[in-house]
Amino acid sequence: MRRVGNFTLFFSAEDAFSNWHPCRFSYHDVDFSSVEQFMMFSKAKLFGDEDIAQLVIATHLPKEQKALGRKVKGFDLNMWVAKRESIVYVGCREKFAQHPGLRSLLLATAPTELVEASPYDTVWGVGLGERHPDVTDKTKWRGKNLLGIALMKVRDTLTS
Repeated sequence: MRRVGNFTLFFSAEDAFSNWHPCRFSYHDVDFSSVEQFMMFSKAKLFGDEDIAQLVIATHLPKEQKALGRKVKGFDLNMWVAKRESIVYVGCREKFAQHPGLRSLLLATAPTELVEASPYDTVWGVGLGERHPDVTDKTKWRGKNLLGIALMKVRDTLTS
């Protein structure tokens, strides 16, 4: 995590704001090891793929969870696009609400804009790396930064 001007940049699993960051939390009596696991489990459940949902729960490696999420049967892109942000919001909310230290870390980022500085991800991140000269120029972002947006919504929720 790195603050640059009015931006807080994060990317790797070591960063507490990453979906891959190891952090145990529970939701509806199911235990999760990371937000990535929550997201891929929820994706499988959304499309009724119980087999993949159980495989996602059985592994604690985010890379494997992500790969399993790509195998969900009955996947519908339009439905996923309509639901993905609310799913990740809930996962992030639970992660930060259930861990006071992480909650404090998130709240301390206010009022900066949270940015997943992933050079690879143009959906959840901005498509630019943390050291890219344009990472703090929103007009040059290649991605939507949906994870950063979800985290800022969680920050607002936990502030009020």
